[in-house]
Amino acid sequence: MEIKNILPEFSLGLSPMEAVTTPCFRQICKKYGVDVLFSEFISSDALARGIESSCKKMDFKEEERPLAIQIFGNNETSLREAAELAAQSSCDWIDINWGCPVKKVAGKGCGSGILNDIGKMEYLTKKVVESVNIPVSVKTRLGYSDDNKPIVEVAERMQDVGVQLISIHGRTRNQMYKGEADWTLIGEVKNNPRMNIPVFGNGDIDSAEKMLEYKNRYGVDGILIGRAAMGNPFIFRQCKDLLEGKQASLFGIKERIDACKEHLRGLRDWRGDRYAILEMRKFYSGYFRGLNNFKPYRIRLVTTNSYEEVEEILSLIEQTFDYEF
Repeated sequence: MEIKNILPEFSLGLSPMEAVTTPCFRQICKKYGVDVLFSEFISSDALARGIESSCKKMDFKEEERPLAIQIFGNNETSLREAAELAAQSSCDWIDINWGCPVKKVAGKGCGSGILNDIGKMEYLTKKVVESVNIPVSVKTRLGYSDDNKPIVEVAERMQDVGVQLISIHGRTRNQMYKGEADWTLIGEVKNNPRMNIPVFGNGDIDSAEKMLEYKNRYGVDGILIGRAAMGNPFIFRQCKDLLEGKQASLFGIKERIDACKEHLRGLRDWRGDRYAILEMRKFYSGYFRGLNNFKPYRIRLVTTNSYEEVEEILSLIEQTFDYEF
């Protein structure tokens, strides 16, 4: 099986994010039209050691397909073992994270830290490809720093060792998530005549209108949406609307509340009340962005430690507001 054979002509994807792309949120995004899903990123060392919380991140349901399990690491043995375990989950392919910029990851030569050693990146990727009988993709960045952006060469080398899809975040490691994503180099990778695998772009896509603009401008095979989808699975429906030549949908308060409650309950079922209460706090702004006079309710939602009170506040919001946005 080749990845490109199970993808639509143009793919909308939910970018993998730690403690965001959990099974319940992925399933909600799927309802709103996302084409491609990824697990949270999983430490290959932890997976190889059988750490329960890491193994649990490989859980997914059939309706989430196509779905990739994303792993990260810097050790050949544990990367290969983790890839083999991920392949046993029956995911559609394995994605290697060569893009995470946070210090505790990149500082150990994992994630985008590997961009200081392209030879090792190529070697480790090749070993993962050779260790499994399902496809492998990679997600990476333009380079490590402003004076080190070898992404065109990196993409060629990834393809040469058997990678079947590359996703590129348009920033360097040193940029973290600051400044503006540079899509010109993503476009260069896509338009490189040597490249024949799908190229996905990522970075700064915060609206359906921008998705369409960047799709047309850079010609990528897919676009991953990350932070703009947090608490906003509706963005995928809006993207699909524009791709189909329609106006972007608006969503009423009831639909937003229903999605939010489904998310909350999914997190509770997955890891318990306390986990759900704490993890949902970063999503409320997304679910209710654009709702006038929402601040008092948000403060209550992010300060209560009672699961029942969270549900009560959400029901109160539904009763108080009645318009689309």
